[in-house]
Amino acid sequence: MKHPWIIPTEFPGELIAIDMHSHLNHGSPYDAKERFGRAADLDELILINRAAGIEKLFCCTFASCMNPDVIVEENEYMHSLLDQYDCLYQWVVIDPRIEETFQQAEQMLQHKKCVGIKLHPYYHKYDLEAYADKLFSFAARFQTVVLIHPEKEASYILPIADKYPEVTFIMAHLGGEAYVDAVEFAVHKNVYTDTSGIASSTNLMVEAAYQRIGADRILFGTDTYSAAFQRGRIEFALLPKKDKQKILRDNALRLFAKNLL
Repeated sequence: MKHPWIIPTEFPGELIAIDMHSHLNHGSPYDAKERFGRAADLDELILINRAAGIEKLFCCTFASCMNPDVIVEENEYMHSLLDQYDCLYQWVVIDPRIEETFQQAEQMLQHKKCVGIKLHPYYHKYDLEAYADKLFSFAARFQTVVLIHPEKEASYILPIADKYPEVTFIMAHLGGEAYVDAVEFAVHKNVYTDTSGIASSTNLMVEAAYQRIGADRILFGTDTYSAAFQRGRIEFALLPKKDKQKILRDNALRLFAKNLL
């Protein structure tokens, strides 16, 4: 038996969540488990999330984030899974220096389960601002969501977001005042943040962000850290229940309505 774990057949809580920022491993030499130690493969990831009451996963592969040389093949692999797993949705990864990734995105964004574009200037090692017009004029054509792992203070997105109101920007990994500034000061209210990763586990990080920007533009994600830990950070946050529900599910349902409904 590959997974000798006891998995609850039904989540005991009240609310089934949506993880809008996750990743999967699949045997690539650039998987997170090869770079950082133990990490879940797809079957394990689905079991872990089922136990934590998370029904939908918005993913790209870890390898596509870690190494720009394999983005094209990793996008194709991720796209091939969409019709096999009801719970999986795709972020298509673009590198502004690789024209084929734009061609892939143009095709893949037509699929209902491709939720938007993922940019990782931090690991792909490029300056987002230098390629902003190329990237976001493309995204504006599709009026799509762009998930960004920022390579510097998250508030640097503000002049770009103000220039491209047709694009929705998610600054991944809520982790400080610059993230809150990016959300609060966006002229068109088109900047969001997510709780993925470990930075949001800092004492009162989520609560402090909520005090300034409310719950409507904070999204739940795990980044494939323990789903139970990530969910618990929101479940037991010092927030009103209705606003926890917005973060865990309702905001994603609203923002990605064309993909989920």
